[in-house]
Amino acid sequence: MQNPDKHGDELSPRKRRTRARIEKAEKLREVRYEIRGRILQKARRLEQEGHRVLKLNIGNTAPFGFEAPESILRAVIHELPRSQGYEDAKGIFTARNAVVHECQRIGIPNVDVDDVYLGNGVSELIVMATQALLNPGDEILVPAPDYPLWTAAVLLAGGVPVHYRCDEEADWYPDLQDIQAKTTSRTKAMVVINPNNPTGAVYERSLLTSLADWARQHNLVVFADEIYSKVLYDDAEYIPMASIDEEVLTLTFDGLSKAYHVPGFRVGWMVVSGALVRARSFIDGLDTLASMRLCPNVPVQHAVPAALGGYQAIFDETCPGGLLYEQRNAAHDSLTSIPEISCFKPKGSIFLFPRIDTKKYKIYDDEKFVYDLLMDKKILVVQGSGFNYPEPDHFRIVFLSKRAELFSASENIGAFLATYSQNQK
Repeated sequence: MQNPDKHGDELSPRKRRTRARIEKAEKLREVRYEIRGRILQKARRLEQEGHRVLKLNIGNTAPFGFEAPESILRAVIHELPRSQGYEDAKGIFTARNAVVHECQRIGIPNVDVDDVYLGNGVSELIVMATQALLNPGDEILVPAPDYPLWTAAVLLAGGVPVHYRCDEEADWYPDLQDIQAKTTSRTKAMVVINPNNPTGAVYERSLLTSLADWARQHNLVVFADEIYSKVLYDDAEYIPMASIDEEVLTLTFDGLSKAYHVPGFRVGWMVVSGALVRARSFIDGLDTLASMRLCPNVPVQHAVPAALGGYQAIFDETCPGGLLYEQRNAAHDSLTSIPEISCFKPKGSIFLFPRIDTKKYKIYDDEKFVYDLLMDKKILVVQGSGFNYPEPDHFRIVFLSKRAELFSASENIGAFLATYSQNQK
């Protein structure tokens, strides 16, 4: 018997079809991006209700008063009348050529203009690279904690993210033994995030060499996420992964958003270098995907030569006395003054990844902790599990806010923890 509608009439086949639930694709079932997840949606609702929320969840420089150099803005404005048509699928020549010169400056060898792909942010290029490489069931080694887009992109491409451990007791360096134990016949690539998001670790040459050796021995592609390459503190040295071993196919991801304070421009690039001869088919796949999007956003690509060839103001911000340097110190010192909170002092990036003694504070669910902190103190951070970290004892906080605000936020987090506990599941 057919189900009646509200008037008692039987539903026609067409009505039954139109009332059926529309589900998201199965491939999205495990895809998550908690930096902009449901807790952020709650924060927005709080703002709509008139509350002021301190958003320390995302590396968005503009709301905190960091502005792009005027020369970059002028370059985009000047070229705007000539940026109305489609351009090369990989990006305009002048921008890609500027990236080639940057590769020469930092020591990535044998890069040609055709090896550079401009993208609408690095995020688009990460998705493109994983889509071009992976068949269903293929594995990629991804750090834990990671920048969660990597895990999401691997899943979306039908692959399997295999998370290797980064060791907090060893300055958050990747655990080589864990990488070796988790490499299988299905492993196609390894992700290396350096300088690291969310931990702020910066890797030494000896570690990068060991990672490259393993990649070469097992014919792994290396995806080198180096978007924070210019955001360094305390004499930390950035060494491009692609400069280590020319026998390893390496895709280097970088862009303008962090070092030049233009995240809204969505300008990133991907450089393919190393064992190109053995990767012709893969590169052909990258070219196909680049062509399918027609081309990256044209006007903002003109910012690339102006940025890379201009004065590097970011170094003034990260040296002693600079704004980012002092805000890092303020955030680190104030957070670690809270009883039973410890934190590696970042050598790069704009984040801290503090550890909470969950036995003292009885925290079993870090997402609930972040949600309750938001509701009580109107402070938004991101739980460590949002970065695919297996324990509920970390959270990530951005230190772009002014020092007084960072001190106040830490005081509020400490006051919140002093009376907070969860029921064990």
